[in-house]
Parts: sequence; structure tokens; C-alpha cells
Amino acid sequence: KEIKMAANLDLCESILKEIDKNGSLDTLEYSKEIEKDHQVVVGAVKSLESLGNVVESVQRQLSSLVLTEEGRSIADEGSHEVRVFNAVHPTAGALQSDIMKSVPNAKVGFSKAMSNGWLRLDQKSKNGPKLFRKVESVEDSVKEILCGVLEGKSPSEKDTKEFKKRKLINTIITKWIVVSKGKDFTTVLEKPETDLTPEMLLSGSWKSKNFKPYNFQALGIPPSCGHLHPLMKVRAEYRQIFLEMGFEEMPTNNYVESSFWNFDSLFQPQQHPARDAHDTFFIKDPETSFKFPMDYLERVKTMHEKGGHGSQGYKYEWKMEEAQKNIMRTHTTAVSARMLYKLAQEKDFKPVKYFSIDRVFRNETLDATHLAEFHQIEGVVADYNLNLGHLIGILYEFFSKLGIKELRFKAAYNPYTEPSMEVFSYHKGLAKWVEVGNSGIFRPEMLLPMGLPEDVSVIAWGLSLERPTMIKYGISNIRELVGHKVNLEMVYNNPICRL
Repeated sequence: KEIKMAANLDLCESILKEIDKNGSLDTLEYSKEIEKDHQVVVGAVKSLESLGNVVESVQRQLSSLVLTEEGRSIADEGSHEVRVFNAVHPTAGALQSDIMKSVPNAKVGFSKAMSNGWLRLDQKSKNGPKLFRKVESVEDSVKEILCGVLEGKSPSEKDTKEFKKRKLINTIITKWIVVSKGKDFTTVLEKPETDLTPEMLLSGSWKSKNFKPYNFQALGIPPSCGHLHPLMKVRAEYRQIFLEMGFEEMPTNNYVESSFWNFDSLFQPQQHPARDAHDTFFIKDPETSFKFPMDYLERVKTMHEKGGHGSQGYKYEWKMEEAQKNIMRTHTTAVSARMLYKLAQEKDFKPVKYFSIDRVFRNETLDATHLAEFHQIEGVVADYNLNLGHLIGILYEFFSKLGIKELRFKAAYNPYTEPSMEVFSYHKGLAKWVEVGNSGIFRPEMLLPMGLPEDVSVIAWGLSLERPTMIKYGISNIRELVGHKVNLEMVYNNPICRL
């Protein structure tokens, strides 16, 4: 490394002496003169520039034409079209198949010779298509022009365009630097100091030192900082929309939930397929929960077994041990059930609007669009005499704030809502209607055991956070959004979210 630095210092001093002698220096010519690589000379000039105002430099560049390998072959042996023409006998002609076999690049040469009107093709010849000359002789203008390029001549603009298209010539740009004396020019190199040290101050040597000037225009080192994941950016937008609409955020910090709150309180029967191990993650330790509002639990049990308030229930034996099982919550509706029960315990009912955005867990098969862990967005409104019209109206308002104006609704089935609707939006990029959410009105069998008044209805809707995030940021595989395959550069560089 020291030898390399010493060699660079010798070259820098040689350049300075050359400038002192001639007034300026051309790096391209000087590199040829001293038989060194041009980039080595340019590097030495850059080192001199870093010393301040020792030298001044001006960038120069020149574009020139050079022949490709094929172009050089034509300059030596003639163009493809002339070689095809010469291969055709002046009177007897030649079979096209023989020409194609015997002449290099015959396909290009044949096409050009035909377009130039040098040859004619007899398709009805006895032994196959045959070529005959239409002119006695031709001039090889292509070879002539390419030889001129080798001599430094410039072809016409039309020929240049044609030969570039045929990949016979290329344009190369040569860059070099013209270096001259700066206001602090010297032939003796002394590297300026970059730091004022305590030793310089004590000894007074700083007075005779040459300091490198500060560059106040230079950008500092970017501070390291955290970056919001795209999911968090989109989540913040959804949260802001809910808050603008007057919703209150529900506490969702309990990922582990009992089967009672996750299923039974929602009037979901204990034999429902969603409660099987292939759909739900069950907790091994602690395996069960014990703290429940027992009077409410008894009302839920009765509603399941016998029904009530006009419902016949599911008519099966409801088991406490099934309701006690702990699971990873499969939806945030379990949180909604807890909040509605808490609301029902108030002395006087008051209308509320709740929302939540948090993780849920399902035993899904992993693929490009499904994970075992994802985020659910949920909105809940409880008020007197709400109906389907209110639900559709609030859905239009909610999705319009997301920039989604075109909606369609399709009847669906959910165990705890009736009526239920799937929500579809027209996706202009995909040119089709895609599902964007699910919605419905909570069943009386769910609400009345809580203690809510009979004329109170609760409308609700939900959607995932991952799907709109993938659409927003152009991500086709969910495993590139969440998990160990996430590209951190994507997290750093993605723009802010505006829905």
C-alpha cells in the first residue's frame, strides 16, 4: 500500500512539473507519452484536485465511430451483399440453396442484394429457386465507407444510422481532462491538514500548517433511523379514517383467547368446522380458562341449547370444557364481543362506534396469498333500530375515504350475522370485481344474552390489512411482505401511504 501511495505521489509531482513547464496538461496525450493507463493519470489528477486550489481542471469528451467485429470483417473482405452478388455466375446464375450454404452471412447479403436491385429470383427453376444477375457489376460502397471510418472519416447521417442498425459500427465516447495551474499552484506537494489537533495548538505549529478548506455544501452522513413497514403505513391510514368518522379504538392486546369469547359468545355452535384443529391453533399451556361472567355464560349456554326470543337455538348439548379451551384468536370479533358485553352492563345504553386493527391467527396452508398470521380490520356500530340500509350507507362512506367508489354487495352466510354481505369493489388494474370485505348485522342470539336492549342493533364489517397493502405497493406474494423473505430495501425505500 505504501509503495502504491509513493508511486501515486511521484506521478502527481510529474504532472505538476509538466503543467509548470507547458502551462497545461492533456491527460489523454500525457498517458500515451508516459505509457501509463489513462485512468491511472486521471486518478492522480483527482488526487491533486482534492488538495484544494493547486490545479484547475476542465472535463472534455469526444464521440467517435468504431467498427464492430462484423464491420471490420466487411472492411477486409467486402460486404455481404457484394459477396452474394459475386457468387452468382454472370450468365448461368446460381441456386439459392447453394449460395446460402457457401457464402457467409448469405441471408443478410441476399436480402440487401435483392433490395438494391442487383439480383432476381426465379422461383420456377427446375432444381429449385435460382438467382440471376440483373446488373453487370456493382460497387461495394459499404466496404468503402467502413474503410473510411478506419481512416477517421465520418459517414453521412443516413449511412451512420443504417450501419448502426446493421451493427457494423458503434459510437464510443472518449473522456479526458485538461489540467492547468490553480491559484495555489505548487510543484512541491504538501497534503493539507484536515483536523486541528491539541498538539498543534500547544506547539503553535498550526500557524504554519496548510489546512484543507471546509466544504459547507457537502452532505453529512445520513443518520440511521427506523423505517415503517408498509403494513404499518397502511394501518395508520385506516386508523385515521376510523378516527375521522368518530370511532373509538378497542383494546386488542390479548392474542390468546378462550373459545367462549372467540366462538360461543358469537352464537357459533361447538361443532362448527371452524373450531377444528385444522382451522384453529389451540394453546397447550395453559390449556383452559376459568374466569367467565357466569350469569352471562349460562344465558349463552341456554341460547345454544334451547334458543329464546323467537330463536330455536342449535338444539345440542353445550359443553363447558369446549368453551374453556384456549386458542390463538381467529378474529378480532372476539374483542368486539367483550366490548359489547361491557357496554350492556352500563346502566343506560348509549350508541357507540368501535374499531380495531390487529393480528389474528388461523391454521392456513401457506401460499402466495395466505399466511397463518394476518391483520384484521373491524368496524362495529351499536345503536337503536339499525338496519341493512344503515350498514350499506356506512360502508359506502368508509370505502369512499379509501378512494373506492364502486361497490357491490352479495348475500353471504356468517354464523353470528344475519343478514350477511360480502363487499366487492371494481379493480381497474385487474379489470374485474374483487372482494374487499365482509359485513352483516349481529344476530339477536348473540346480543340479547349480553343484556343489550331488544331494539338495539349492531352492524359490523371487516377486511384484511394485507390485501390492500399488497395492491397499494405492487406486491404479488404475501411472503415478500411478511416473514423472513422480506427485502429490507423495500421497507426502507417505499413511499408514504396515501389511500
